[in-house]
Amino acid sequence: MEIVFLGTTCMVPTKERNHIGTFLSYGSEGILIDCGEGTQRQMKIAGIPLSKITKILISHWHGDHVLGIPGVIQSMGASDYKGILEIFGPKGTKERIKKMFEAFVFDNKVEINIHEITKTKFFDSKDYYLEALELDHRIKCFGFNFIEKDKRKIDMGKVKKIGIPQGPLLGKVQEGAMIEFKGKRHKADELSYIVKGKKISFVSDTVLCKNCYELAKDADLLICESAYASNLEEKAEQYKHLTAKQAALIASKANVKKLVLTHFSARYKDTHEIEEEANDYFKDVVCARDFMKIKV
Repeated sequence: MEIVFLGTTCMVPTKERNHIGTFLSYGSEGILIDCGEGTQRQMKIAGIPLSKITKILISHWHGDHVLGIPGVIQSMGASDYKGILEIFGPKGTKERIKKMFEAFVFDNKVEINIHEITKTKFFDSKDYYLEALELDHRIKCFGFNFIEKDKRKIDMGKVKKIGIPQGPLLGKVQEGAMIEFKGKRHKADELSYIVKGKKISFVSDTVLCKNCYELAKDADLLICESAYASNLEEKAEQYKHLTAKQAALIASKANVKKLVLTHFSARYKDTHEIEEEANDYFKDVVCARDFMKIKV
């Protein structure tokens, strides 16, 4: 699993920071979380083909989170995108996408399924599922969880010792079933072990609220907005954003393993002040940079 930060600023882009966008790569899945203006160019620079996108998650419909969607879809169509693009967003997303296509003149050659999020677990597959919880922003806004399902792995040392060959028997073990080999029964737990799946949490634009902690609980990686340092807490409250201290306290109280801060106000030429403040309350923290990659 790899996370690529395509944009890390707030409403106003800077020379160093593009509008917000984060790409999660997992097997054949490519999940784009928010799609700010210029995202397709950022993907090109990062070496990520647009054909890799399978899903777009829209946290909310403020422009800095969605202005890149028309360009991405247009370029996907021009690149003969073969898949079905799934878009998930708050109530009203279907109508807004429809109006977007009315506003821009281009042939939409991409098959799109649009889903409006109405429940916590809004997507489920064999290997992972996606969750959304509502945050407290100026408009309806979601934070997201990517949760990998636990996997059963074969203990090859034990299997070789018993002499069980590769094939259907080990397939049954992987499914958790008991097997019989040379007249002896073996439980799945004797021949395999459970590897706990990873949890990646995304806290988008919000003030502190209960769902910040609910989303982040026990996350292996929390990616959290941090628009301001604490000396601008009143401004953060006014525009319904988090400070670095608040983001770090979420990570600490929610038992997070690693914290990455993003979505910084354009007033900050660098993020030293924000990172230093967060470090006072949570030790494993880093500020994201455009094109930064993290393996999970």
